[in-house]
Amino acid sequence: MLLLTPILIAVGATLLMYQFGAWKSARELDSNSTPLRDPRLTPAVRRLARALDLPEVRVHVLEVQPVNGLAAPDGRIFLTRGFLKRHNAGEITTEELVSVVAHELGHVALGHSNRRMLDFSGANALRVVLVMTLGRLIPGLGLVIANALTGLLTARLSRQDEYEADAYAAALLTKAGLGVTPQVNLLAKLDRMAGHAGGGPVWMLSHPPTQDRIAAIRALEQRWEQH
Repeated sequence: MLLLTPILIAVGATLLMYQFGAWKSARELDSNSTPLRDPRLTPAVRRLARALDLPEVRVHVLEVQPVNGLAAPDGRIFLTRGFLKRHNAGEITTEELVSVVAHELGHVALGHSNRRMLDFSGANALRVVLVMTLGRLIPGLGLVIANALTGLLTARLSRQDEYEADAYAAALLTKAGLGVTPQVNLLAKLDRMAGHAGGGPVWMLSHPPTQDRIAAIRALEQRWEQH
């Protein structure tokens, strides 16, 4: 029981921090976003809604400049103002930007937000066990090793989520008649915008390498075309 106590405390603290972080993020999103109203994007988003047999897909504009998309646990999808500026400048097509919406819908549909809470709780519990064990075996380095190992674990889980959301988006875009080419093109464009050359060791990345994501999407496309 004495061994379990710090583990249970770690899991409980992680759950509380996650819930507080989710509540704080929701408030910030509410105060810093507005519903998307764009004559070019709205029809394309409606195509996704029809493919899902939904009355609508709620997309909001988050008033920040970094190029990004994200999904809230309540199902709302957010595109940043920076993303829309790239679209308005003609750097990103309507179909490419809608592929971001499809990807974020994948995170929502597959329950990644809730699963991530469990993943991080488990990783934090593992970290406590490793610190207790390695701290005795390798004093001074135990904490460093424990942090590194749990970091590798959470990065791997995050990469898996991205692959799953990519696959969901590819299927949805195909069903909506848009195909996967906009999704593939956008991934390549974002990689160039970020200036990624190598990206470092794959096992340390929270997102898979772009070329691997594109290859996975194209493999799905080829499999669907054969059936």
